[in-house]
Amino acid sequence: MATSTQTEEVAGPASRASWLRRTLTNQQVVLFVVLAALIVFFGLRNSLFFQTGEFSNLLTDFSGLVLIALAETYVIVAGGIDLAVGSTAAVSGVVAAGWIQPLVNAKVNEALVLVVGTLACAAVGAAAGGFSALLITVFDLVPFVATLVTYSVGAGLALVISGGAPVGYDPGAIYWSASGIGMVTWLVAIILVISVVLGVVLHLTAYGRYTFAIGSNAFAARAAGIAVRRHLVSIYVMSGVLAGLTGMFFYIRSGSGAATTGVSNSANLIAIAAVVIGGASLTGGIGRWAGTMLGAAVLTVVSDGLIFINVPPTWIQVVVGALIAVAALLQTFRRRSRRLS
Repeated sequence: MATSTQTEEVAGPASRASWLRRTLTNQQVVLFVVLAALIVFFGLRNSLFFQTGEFSNLLTDFSGLVLIALAETYVIVAGGIDLAVGSTAAVSGVVAAGWIQPLVNAKVNEALVLVVGTLACAAVGAAAGGFSALLITVFDLVPFVATLVTYSVGAGLALVISGGAPVGYDPGAIYWSASGIGMVTWLVAIILVISVVLGVVLHLTAYGRYTFAIGSNAFAARAAGIAVRRHLVSIYVMSGVLAGLTGMFFYIRSGSGAATTGVSNSANLIAIAAVVIGGASLTGGIGRWAGTMLGAAVLTVVSDGLIFINVPPTWIQVVVGALIAVAALLQTFRRRSRRLS
């Protein structure tokens, strides 16, 4: 009969092997290592990559992605998808630019101009998200089709309103977008604070728990007393608001609204890619704030880094596709590993 010492000797290596396997298949750990490796790689290829100005640009580009990526995180965790975030950012920025241009022309204080513009973008975004929610919860369209409708409507309205040209011009917004402390601008700092709040809500509140419950099993969530339809409405409205704020972000950076914002660069697909690379499951019920943040960081470093070392931008989509494939394979391997353990 085996003694307790012999049992511990057998269990020790087995537990260490199990811990190592879990660590190596932890998507967040893998992403952190990949992110560090990418930064080192691009830094070695071009030493200017480590300059403060370049890291400031990285943080700014990261901020332009992270809000809609977190919006997609909530939607995907709840078992849905939102294809409309890109066009919502575009139409929000265009509408807000038109509304606040008279204030800019009247030399109103820039802080007030930006506050009014932010509220306008949030309102337009909420309307777009509410429209998607209406199609899903009242007319029972699947989220893919419903948000594709919203995407098409938003992209079309952005073109109609703008006439295909930039709307307004606000040099004060451009100046403010570059101000801050060191490499962190005020614009980036505000978005990072919003991101942290979204992470806390997702993982540490009842709202977040309901979101995971609905994505895991909507029928069971309804049986447990969760108002599933009302909760889904709130998630899509929040997604629209965050997309609208992204539209304001691009307005501040460029000083005008443009119908191509979030559309020409396929922002919706990049945001979904960040969530999937971060370890979320498109079937719902699985997702992490940290994973999405790391996924967005990896995509930002890859996009900016490839351009920085003079790789044609057309290769960026190829690399993004490869990252999505690797992330999906890692998820499959992790599920198989759990079944075997």
